[in-house]
Amino acid sequence: MKYILVSLLFASLLQVFLWLNNDKFITPPDTDEIIESLSYAPYQKGNEKEMLSDEEVIRDLKLLKKFTNTIRLYSAEDSQKVMPHLSALGMRAHMGLWLSGDVEDNEKEIALAKSLVADYHENLISVIVGNEVLLRDDLDPDELIVHIKDFKEFVTLILRVDRDAKAKAIKEEILKEKNRKVRAKKLREAKANAAKEEQRTILVTTAEIWNMWLLYPYLADEVDIINIHILPYWEKIKAENFVAFFNEKYKKIKEAHPTKPIIIGEFGWPSRGYNNQASVASPQNQAMVIRKFLELAKKEGFSYNLLEAFDQPWKGVDEGSVGQYWGIFDANRHLKFELKGNVLVEPFWFMQMVAAAIIGAILTFFGLRNQNINFLHAMTYGLAAQGISFGIVMSAVYPFVHYMNFGTWIMWGMGSILMVPLTLITLAKANELFKCTIGRRPKRLIPLNLKSDHVPFMSIHVPAYKEQPNVLKETLEALANLKYTNFEVLVIINNTPEDFYKTPIKELCKELGDRFVYLDIECTGFKAGALNKALEFTNPKCEVLAVIDADYVVKSTWLVDLIPIFDDEKVALVQAPQDHRDGEESLIKTAMNAEYAGFFDIGMVERNEENAIVAHGTMIMVRKSAFDEVGQWNTDTIVEDSELGLRLFEAGYVGHYTNRRYGHGLLPDTIEAFKNQRHRWAYGAVQILKKHWKHFEPSSKTLTRSQKHHFITGWFFWLSDALGTVTSILNIIWVPVIIFVGVTIPTIALTVPILTAFLVNVIHSFVLYRTRVGANFYHSLLGAIAAMSLQLTIFKAVYDGFVKDNLPFKRTEKGGNSKKSSSSPVKNEIILASLLIGSFIALIMTNHQGIVEVYIFSATILIQSIPYVSAIILRLIEKSSYKKVIIS
Repeated sequence: MKYILVSLLFASLLQVFLWLNNDKFITPPDTDEIIESLSYAPYQKGNEKEMLSDEEVIRDLKLLKKFTNTIRLYSAEDSQKVMPHLSALGMRAHMGLWLSGDVEDNEKEIALAKSLVADYHENLISVIVGNEVLLRDDLDPDELIVHIKDFKEFVTLILRVDRDAKAKAIKEEILKEKNRKVRAKKLREAKANAAKEEQRTILVTTAEIWNMWLLYPYLADEVDIINIHILPYWEKIKAENFVAFFNEKYKKIKEAHPTKPIIIGEFGWPSRGYNNQASVASPQNQAMVIRKFLELAKKEGFSYNLLEAFDQPWKGVDEGSVGQYWGIFDANRHLKFELKGNVLVEPFWFMQMVAAAIIGAILTFFGLRNQNINFLHAMTYGLAAQGISFGIVMSAVYPFVHYMNFGTWIMWGMGSILMVPLTLITLAKANELFKCTIGRRPKRLIPLNLKSDHVPFMSIHVPAYKEQPNVLKETLEALANLKYTNFEVLVIINNTPEDFYKTPIKELCKELGDRFVYLDIECTGFKAGALNKALEFTNPKCEVLAVIDADYVVKSTWLVDLIPIFDDEKVALVQAPQDHRDGEESLIKTAMNAEYAGFFDIGMVERNEENAIVAHGTMIMVRKSAFDEVGQWNTDTIVEDSELGLRLFEAGYVGHYTNRRYGHGLLPDTIEAFKNQRHRWAYGAVQILKKHWKHFEPSSKTLTRSQKHHFITGWFFWLSDALGTVTSILNIIWVPVIIFVGVTIPTIALTVPILTAFLVNVIHSFVLYRTRVGANFYHSLLGAIAAMSLQLTIFKAVYDGFVKDNLPFKRTEKGGNSKKSSSSPVKNEIILASLLIGSFIALIMTNHQGIVEVYIFSATILIQSIPYVSAIILRLIEKSSYKKVIIS
């Protein structure tokens, strides 16, 4: 416990230290609190584009008037809503009209805009005829120029009519004056005012990004002022380099049109959203860029309009996850940053820090408690847990700093749900990695030098269902050579009517002597049913039962070496590892054999340290009295061996494991047989979970905490493979949304954990295969391919386990028993691999903006294809192996 507390405290303090030393404040240059102009859109803060009420528009304008007296509007509809209140407050506007490729819509927009110009011309600085029309290719330059000329004529007319009307009214008022001197003075004043009125004008222009004014230089001849948009974020410019970029573009326009006045119609930077290559959307970059820009504008004296006043969440549907965040106010009308002094860019930093430290401490405590650890193991695990907790907190805070719509809620919700098992599995893998490399050495493995004066009677059961006679013959002959002296062998031929399988074995049992009892039985309940039936024929003197598969050739010292452990009355289970004698027969079998070895040399060794081994139906020995006490073999699960082992632990008995090989069997004949076996194991694991879950409740005392930990972790490993397939399918569905709708790109906080888990798995696999299994890189790679190829099989097994009861037992075909399948055993994997790789290519090819999050998501999808590609590779290896066998 002391190591846990030390690692918990040290790692938590390191987390706090890193948070405290991270820059939470920035200090951009101070600027005046008066802004020349701000873009304003009168829409609600929700996800739908709904107009504000009159009261809400007045509230916004009064708030903005503290910072500016001028706003830019983008459409006649917006202007119709805003201009009456703007006029009442004495503010001014750059009024825009929205032109598109629809002629009828344009006619309506122009008509409404003209009526507004007529009513509110005294509050207008400029009329902007179209916004980025040429960029969108809605109109060609000549069509746009027609509209600009039309508005110039209209504005001139309105101003002339207004001046004439004012002059006439003033003149009539003056003529009423009877005093000649006073009348003369008023006439002089009226002429002076009229001269000033002649100078007042409304500028007519159009708004385009800077390069359009270079591409179509003649457009500048038709406008009163050049309105350019310079948005470094969209140009993939680093925030710290924006000044040089801005000056360069502004200079180009000025040199191209030296006699025309220029206004920066849009300049801004988003506070959230995806990273556009070098352009990082963040609160600190927005504050720094805006304040530097305002300082630059004051210094250089150019006119400008900032994009924009308020965040617009509704833009998330059309402009993706960045279009919502360009406001200097958030959607709740809170100023994001002050224009003077320090700027706090991480408003939730304290809560995040505390939460991360606490979550990391909890993960450390529950991950290490009741385990046999040393200081270095505890410390590295504590640091890993704090790293994971940081990722959890960054994901958890996402809805608090982003505008959420249906798509983002789905993305975040699914990502968060999947992060729970992903976190537990990643930490479990990391824990096992640290334990096996820098932790304590195993102490409970059965030693080789055990001696005992007691020689209990052994009953060895060999169930055989339609087993090839030559295979079973090798198994029985090896048993006949055991050095142990007090045993019997029950050869349990079950549900096998064919004499081809039975006759040679019956004759062999007679040759081998009285110790070998031949049974030919019919039963239900598959393998468990046959084993239970054989109990009726078991010698009453039996103290220890042993079971081996019909294809296992055991060493002569198997019983002599291991039986002495049963001198301890609490020992009810002794398990030796599975291994195989045909691993070098072909490349496909080499890959399978490498995959099996990992569990028996890594997982079982570590579980043995906590008395939590998984019982296997071959090379297993069970104390007969304990076996009878817990109810013998159960037929309500297809993994009767593992279920029996769990019942023995629940009854308080002890199990032991040795990683020395005492028997070698045969590998599955085909990939299909390999998958069927794994389906049975995973399906059976879910059956056990459903049957025994009450024993894993915190209040249950039948299992120790360590045993609960190992069994639950084992089940999570099955579930993780199943969830891998679920996330792959969800991501395949999500890709068209990103490509065709252009919204909700998965955030780094939800994709990086998947990449991290993959990296941990790779390190875990190759390091432990090297250190524990003794495999070289080649065999480790083959084992990894074989293991990953089973992901879809395990998904199906887990799904079947939860929704289907009592699936039949499918034997693993070995020793040439397999029948050739008419269909490919990896056709579903081929489909998923094709869809994932196709999605990866599609995302890369359509990521024209070079969005970093899209690249990371693409990498995630490519990684998710690896298990299915592995299945295809394994199938190709299998076919290659068949050809070599045929040729030889």
